[in-house]
Amino acid sequence: MISRRHFLFFGLSFAAGLIFSNRQFSLAAPFPQFFFAQLKYKGGEWDPNPGFVEPIVEELERRTSVDGFKERRITTLSDPDLFYVPFLYMAGKYEFEPFTSQERELLRRFLTYGGFLFAEDTMGAKGFGFDRVFRTEMKQILPKSELKRLPPDHSVYRSFYLIDTLGGRQKVNHYLEGITIDQWTPVIYSQNDLSGAWAKDRFGKWINECAPGGEVQRSQAFKAGINIIVYSLTSDYKKDVIHHPFIKRRQNL
Repeated sequence: MISRRHFLFFGLSFAAGLIFSNRQFSLAAPFPQFFFAQLKYKGGEWDPNPGFVEPIVEELERRTSVDGFKERRITTLSDPDLFYVPFLYMAGKYEFEPFTSQERELLRRFLTYGGFLFAEDTMGAKGFGFDRVFRTEMKQILPKSELKRLPPDHSVYRSFYLIDTLGGRQKVNHYLEGITIDQWTPVIYSQNDLSGAWAKDRFGKWINECAPGGEVQRSQAFKAGINIIVYSLTSDYKKDVIHHPFIKRRQNL
């Protein structure tokens, strides 16, 4: 298995020419330069919250030292540039067509060679629609690794903020789920519709209300999103308690 660190080094180094060839990409900019690559699949609704990218990247840049792109890359599992993608995002509400055997093998390689997938069931219907098909696909792609609730001491809950509850457009779970291989979690899964809480329209207004917790719940969604992104970029964040006072001060940001 290729380490996440090596995957990021090569992926972020070459993403400019291969993925954003029509844009300026500064190698002198602060490392790492983050961008979303959203997975387009067949059937269902692959793009339930198209206005989510700019708000979360703006907050990422404002609160951290990470430099990000406010545009997303739309990709497929057969895209030859898939292995240069540092952060693969997948979302949906409804059932989608099962992946082909070739697509499953490509995603398996991506995840075991250092790739990262953040997936969201934006409907939040446990056992139905997107949730049912996604869980089935993960069992086939990584049959030896279980998609399960991440423990409270997982690094994703403390990669930037100390998180003890999960926000989102809706409050389905107070935790994230994931698939862990060795000490790295290449798949993180949410049913709270984080991107629905981040999304704004072209006038800069929130598209969705967050229920039942309102703006506090939205703030929690942004913190969770930043933690997931930072986790994907750092991977081997230490759990040592010496970090806790520093992180605790960030909770008020």
